[in-house]
Amino acid sequence: MKFFIDTANLAQIREANELGVLDGVTTNPSLMARENIRGEEACRRHYVEICNIVDGDVSAEVIATDFDGMVREGEELAALHPNIVVKLPCTAEGIRAVKYFARKGIRTNCTLVFSVGQALLAAKAGATYVSPFVGRLDDICEDGVELVAHIVRMYRYYGFETQVLAASIRHTQHIVQCMDAGADVATCPLAAIKGLLKHPLTDSGLAQFLADHAKANA
Repeated sequence: MKFFIDTANLAQIREANELGVLDGVTTNPSLMARENIRGEEACRRHYVEICNIVDGDVSAEVIATDFDGMVREGEELAALHPNIVVKLPCTAEGIRAVKYFARKGIRTNCTLVFSVGQALLAAKAGATYVSPFVGRLDDICEDGVELVAHIVRMYRYYGFETQVLAASIRHTQHIVQCMDAGADVATCPLAAIKGLLKHPLTDSGLAQFLADHAKANA
C-alpha cells in the first residue's frame, strides 16, 4: 500500500517525508484555505513547493465545474510539475474531463466517489486514481471501507488499471481496514500515519531495554 498525506501544510509534509514512507500528497480547496493559501497564483506556487518536497504524485484539484473550465485548469496544473495529478470531481463533466486527460497522457484523480457505479465510470474513462471517501460515508451510517473493498473487487474482476485511493481517512484503524480491503493507496492525516507506530508493548519494551542497559552499565 502507498501512503499519501492529505494536507497542504508544508511542515507536516516534510515531517511525513522524513519518515521515509511517504509516496505522495493529496490536497483540496478546503485544505488550501486552512493554510490561508488564497488566489490562483498562490495556490499554484504552493503546489510547486509541495512537489519540491515529495518525490511522488501530488493531486491538485480543479475549481471549475464545467468541462471547458476543468480542461483549462487541469492543463495549467499539469504543466506546473511532472508530479502533478489533476484532481477532478466525479460528475458528468468531470468524467468527460478524465477521458480527455487520459487521451492526452495526463494523470487524473477522480474524487468525491461514494458509489461503485461512480468508480466504474471513472475507471472506464481512464482515471489514474479513484478516491472513495471512507469517513464521509461512515458519517451517514454507510460502510466506507466496504465501498473500498467493493471497488477493489470490481477493478480486479474487470482488469481495470485505475488505482483505488482510499480518502477521507479519519484514524489509524481506517488505514488498517483499507489495507485489508485491498486499497492501492491510503491518503491520511499525519496523525493517522504516525498512529501506526504506537503500541504499548513497544513503549514498555523499549523502557525495559533502556533500564536493563542502565543497570548493566552502572
